[in-house]
Amino acid sequence: MARIIFYLCVLLTTVVFAQEDENTKVKATIDTFFEGFHKGDTTLMKSVMMDKMLLQTTYATKEGNNILVSEDPSKLINTIANRPSDQKWDERLLSYNIQVDGMMAHVWTPYEFWFNDAFSHCGVNSFQLFNDNGQWKIIYLIDTRRKQGCNQS
Repeated sequence: MARIIFYLCVLLTTVVFAQEDENTKVKATIDTFFEGFHKGDTTLMKSVMMDKMLLQTTYATKEGNNILVSEDPSKLINTIANRPSDQKWDERLLSYNIQVDGMMAHVWTPYEFWFNDAFSHCGVNSFQLFNDNGQWKIIYLIDTRRKQGCNQS
């Protein structure tokens, strides 16, 4: 009986550490994406993006209408690549809620966006990732954008 309990403890410990390791890898993928975003390094960004990644954003107009915009990821890449050098974009991720199931992961990251050190807006990023033969890649990104209900740091 003691032997069975020992093996169950070893198995559970292995499963927990394996899950934590995958969470760390998923978080590193998101961090790499934003490292490239902040540095203007589109090669770094693309290294963690799937070729046919889906990109959407949601916001409410001044009239209160909810809008959903779908964009080609190449537009984001071109915008980052051509960002004027006098512009500082600082997207501050406030937390990470990571869920992993096998080859799929979801990451929920509330954020604040600062433009040239001035608060611009806040929201949430929702990332879907796929484990592409050992490397986590972003397959879908949708974010919300708002100016109300933000707690600027």
